[in-house]
This record gives sequence, structure tokens and C-alpha cells, in this order.
Amino acid sequence: MTGQVLIAGGGMGGLAAGLACLRAGWTARLYERAAAFGEVGAGIQLGPNATRILTGWGLEEPLRRVAAQPRALHVRDSLTGAEVGTLALGEAFTQRYGSPYFTVHRADLQALLLEGAKRAGADIQLGSRIGTVLPGTQEVRIEVGDRQERGDVLIGADGVWSEVRDQVCHDGPPRATGHVAYRTLAVQRDLPAALRSDDVTVWMGPRLHVVAYPVRAGELLNVVAVVEGSARGAADDWDQAAAVADLVAAMGPLARPLQELVTAMPGWRLWALHDRPPLREAGQMASGRIALVGDAAHPMRPYLAQGAGMAIEDAAQLGRVLAQARQGSCDVSAALRSYAEQRWRRCAQVQARAERNGQIFHATGPVRWGRDLALRLLGPRLLDQPWLYGGEVGRS
Repeated sequence: MTGQVLIAGGGMGGLAAGLACLRAGWTARLYERAAAFGEVGAGIQLGPNATRILTGWGLEEPLRRVAAQPRALHVRDSLTGAEVGTLALGEAFTQRYGSPYFTVHRADLQALLLEGAKRAGADIQLGSRIGTVLPGTQEVRIEVGDRQERGDVLIGADGVWSEVRDQVCHDGPPRATGHVAYRTLAVQRDLPAALRSDDVTVWMGPRLHVVAYPVRAGELLNVVAVVEGSARGAADDWDQAAAVADLVAAMGPLARPLQELVTAMPGWRLWALHDRPPLREAGQMASGRIALVGDAAHPMRPYLAQGAGMAIEDAAQLGRVLAQARQGSCDVSAALRSYAEQRWRRCAQVQARAERNGQIFHATGPVRWGRDLALRLLGPRLLDQPWLYGGEVGRS
């Protein structure tokens, strides 16, 4: 059989799902609310678990042209500036896991996936928002504007505020984490030499952390600062204007190098972080002929840098089960149940680890001192994540 997959959302998860389904022999029609794909967004870290899949899709070379490959991860104290831990990335990581660790601008990765999906034959519908969803046992019908369309499968890839999710879970809106993320990008050559970087640096402090790394083949420096608090704008607005003075006030005392980095960066934007509790069962990822991928299924805090990675893993597994359905080894609903069964525990583990990391990153008092001591003694062992980077099946 050759089936029709309908996809809600044109972000990382939606485009990756479209490409994976097309590679599995299905047709794909993708509905994106925005009238055009743009440059809005911040950087993304892609571990070997994600780059391994992108390589399998034939995207490694174009990805190398737009990504940066950091040599190391450095962890520093936001108050003293002292380095408390380091992990070699670069070629050492590639040799260990068989695939590189890249950092990339969100728009660049989106463009690569979009081009790959188009080449594979995806039908991209911009300025299109899915309204009512009418699930059935033999097909799924959706309303898009004033027309109704039919497909064999509906994939909800419409992000943390997913409307398709309500068809699967009926669990209400995501929860506020109490954390606000500020983001910015700067042209590296415009920064003082001391602030430029080819590596990933994480600054940890009381109730805050900052991460900086290169994107766009090293041309730009991406900086994200996460502080505890709330944003003034709409909860689902992830592109609010921000003032550096507000960020500095929220962060409190900082080591001089970090203070200089924060104040040197131009054009800060912010958004309030939202997530959901870790998945509890496969039924939260698929029901009948509807399945969820990425943030629609398992929105997570950014403290493990795996939001995009989990969406790409979801898409790859979705492609595998739909390939099996196309070959007649199972029906569509069974294929989607298999997808959810094979993904939910892994995603729940990543969600839980990310939440725990946030507590560790923002620790105060004795917990903070113990964290820094442990990193000084066991940095590489604590910072590396073989259970995560070694594959798509979670291992403790």
C-alpha cells in the first residue's frame, strides 16, 4: 500500500517526520501555520544520536557546511568564572559514538530538512492551520480553512502548544516551569576576541545558567541564558522582546567574563519555558491513526539539549513502522501503537533527566558546592551520556 500522511507543523519534528515517511514509501502533506519559513530561532545542539539519523538520511555533508563542530564542552562557575569540568567533543566524540556532535542554527537545520522533504516529494502547505480533526477507523479527516482533506495517518508535530495532542491525550495545556529563557546571536568577528568561541560553554550559577556555542559554521555565537521567573507576554509567545538590563538584574552577581559576554550580546529575545511531566504510557504518543512527535508528544526542559534530538528520533522510528505497514506486515493503527511503545520510555527518561539537570544547573548552597566538587573530580564521566548518545534505545 502507498498511504497518505498528513502532518500538522513545519518545525523540526514535522519536517523530519515528513522526510522519514517519504523515505518509507508514503506520500506526505505538511500543513504549516506560518506564511513562510524564516530565520527566527536560536541554536540547537545535535548529539550523535541525532546526527547518526541525519547521516542515514543523506544530510551529513550539507549539515557539515552550516554547522559547527565544537572541540569541547566547558562548565564554569558563574560567580567565580572558574572552570569546574570539561568534556572532549570533536573527533574524540565522533570516534566514540560513530557520529559527530554538531551545533547549528535552527533555521539552517530547518532549511536542510525542508529541502530534503521537498526533494523526496513532500507537499508543503504554508499558511495552513488544521482545525477540526475527525478520526476514523479507516482514515483521518481534517478541516483546513474551508476545505476538508483525508489521509491514512495524522501526525501532530505542532509543538508544545499542540492542538492535535488534544485528540490523543485530552490533558490540557502544558505547565509553566517557572523558568525564562533569554536568547541572542552575535557575529563572532564583531565581538572582542576574548568572547569568541569554537566550543560549548555552560556557566552554572544559583538559580540560573548560561550556555554559549558557535553556529552557522562558526560565524555566529549563540547564547541562551535561563533564569527563574516569569515573562510578561503571552505564555505561548516564544519571541518576546527583552532588555539586557532586565536579564542582568535577574542574574545578580556574575564573574567578569560572563558579565562581559552578556552585556556585549545584541538584541535579546525571551520566552517562558513550558513542559509536561514525563510520559507515563504509549497512549500519550499515539491513538488510532493519530500519532505525536517531538514537543507535541514530550515537551521537555532544555537542560539536556535533546528537544530536536528526540524529535528526529521520533521521526526515524515513525518511518520504520510505516515502512512495515506499507509492506503489509501490520495495519496502520498497529504500526502507530508499535511506534509509541518503542518511543515513550526513552522519551520519558530524557524528560526526567532534563528536569533533574535543571535542578543541578541552578543549585544553591551545599548542593552547588557538591556539584562543583564532583565535576572537578569526575567531569568527563558525569558530563558524557553514553545511554543517550549511543543509540535510540534508552539505557540506564
